[in-house]
Amino acid sequence: MTPPVVSIVAKSGTGKTTLLEKLIAELKRRGYKVGAVKHDAHSFSIDHEGKDSWRLTRAGADTTLITSPEKIAMVKQNPRDQEPPLSENIANYCADLDIVLTEGFKRSSMPKIEVHRRERSERLLCRGEADDPTLIAVASDSALELDVPVYQINDAAGLCDLIVARFLS
Repeated sequence: MTPPVVSIVAKSGTGKTTLLEKLIAELKRRGYKVGAVKHDAHSFSIDHEGKDSWRLTRAGADTTLITSPEKIAMVKQNPRDQEPPLSENIANYCADLDIVLTEGFKRSSMPKIEVHRRERSERLLCRGEADDPTLIAVASDSALELDVPVYQINDAAGLCDLIVARFLS
């Protein structure tokens, strides 16, 4: 059984990461085991050139684990231009969690909370040209009339109440 997944979506520079930090801290305060998955449309590296793990990956290792008493990190090479589906990654790496919050994945079919700042855009991603049925709430810096609950942009406790009621009760 995989944990429920809720994605935080917005246009770049709107405050997705800031809201995610607050949601994670609030869910942890309530005793939940929380995972976070960040989507990056570009190539990224968690290793630093010259470090042992970087050297092992560069040498051709398909999977490199870095372990310590505090944490584990993994570099797993995907086949060229073949990102695994998010559901597969969640099933493989997050089964021991209560919930997974993602940043991005705006085109996915998972439940979404959209972050909205009026100065960034008048139009919502999930209620703009198309009506995304997976939108469950909006966190905004302005009052909006929508068919889903609208929370003040910094109301992590209120959003967590919604998440707990819908996915963790």
